[in-house]
Amino acid sequence: MKINDTFEDRRRTAEASKARLLAKLKEMPKADDPAVIARNEARKAEKEARLAAKIARQEAAAAEKLANQIAAAERAAALEADAKAKRDARYAARKERAGK
Repeated sequence: MKINDTFEDRRRTAEASKARLLAKLKEMPKADDPAVIARNEARKAEKEARLAAKIARQEAAAAEKLANQIAAAERAAALEADAKAKRDARYAARKERAGK
């Protein structure tokens, strides 16, 4: 837009701009064009691959978390068994001292 543009100049400019935009849209390939179909299928396959990879990562993380929980439970059980054995040894020593 120029300083001395008249209404008619602005109208013609807008009309030309609209015509260029419509021409650009007409040049675009239609939805039934084989290239568009192939591109959409490729995008769909890529999306499915990303989803499968995400699911695999989530399953691996869940398996690792479960393994860590099992290992922690085993460590806790081992510590408890060790503490029980020490307590039983102290109890047996006390009984032996008292029995003599």
